[in-house]
Amino acid sequence: MKSNTVLLLATLSSSALLMSACSTNNSNQTAPAAAVSVTEQSTDIEKVGYSLGYMMAEGNKETVNDLNLDTFERGFRDGYEGKKAALTEEQMQKVLMDYQQKKEKEMLSNMKTKAEDNKKAGAAYLAKHGKEAGVKVTPSGLQYKVLKEGTGKSPKATDIVKVNYEGKLLDGTVFDSSYERGEPVEFPLNQVIAGWTEGVQLMKEGAKYEFVIPADLAYGETGNQGIDPNSTLIFTVELLQVNPPQANAAAAAMPADPTK
Repeated sequence: MKSNTVLLLATLSSSALLMSACSTNNSNQTAPAAAVSVTEQSTDIEKVGYSLGYMMAEGNKETVNDLNLDTFERGFRDGYEGKKAALTEEQMQKVLMDYQQKKEKEMLSNMKTKAEDNKKAGAAYLAKHGKEAGVKVTPSGLQYKVLKEGTGKSPKATDIVKVNYEGKLLDGTVFDSSYERGEPVEFPLNQVIAGWTEGVQLMKEGAKYEFVIPADLAYGETGNQGIDPNSTLIFTVELLQVNPPQANAAAAAMPADPTK
């Protein structure tokens, strides 16, 4: 959150400087933005102004998602036109720091709520899914279902595996898929989440399994990019090939997490 706020301030400052460099006389720029119509036929300087404004807003709307556009425009115009600020520099710095701290508290509170909700949802799903026909549950809590049995060899944790896979959240959202990328991936099996390391060792080459992985065997209370804390994950995995560690040094250097 802090880095986003700093980025926002830097973006505003650099954009204001760039705009001032584009024009040394802004006496004719008093009309409100709503009165200006911008098209491909607009002048270059009109398109520069619109582009900067749009990109600033689009790049920062999530960081400052409750911005008062009227006071933002007033402050921007006053600063750009060299008018005396309504607040002192010290007051403005304090306002921004207080806002940043408020947003950080909100973020932490929201993450905590999500973690609690996801934990409950995951427990309920696992309890129901574990009773379905064909579903097996390991002592760790990992659940799996054989969609297609293989006939090749099974990997050890230290082996390098080549797989196709799709990862989904409980609501059906696909957060990662080698199918969508159009090619399988290879990685050392002991360098992924615990649910994968355990589950894929149950497979043989040519097999296709569905895994339901509890949060403590996935990304736990911290979550991951695109995955909220305490998320139970559903993976469909096809084991295409198993190689010993030394057979593919290049694959061993790949990121540990195939979903990154």
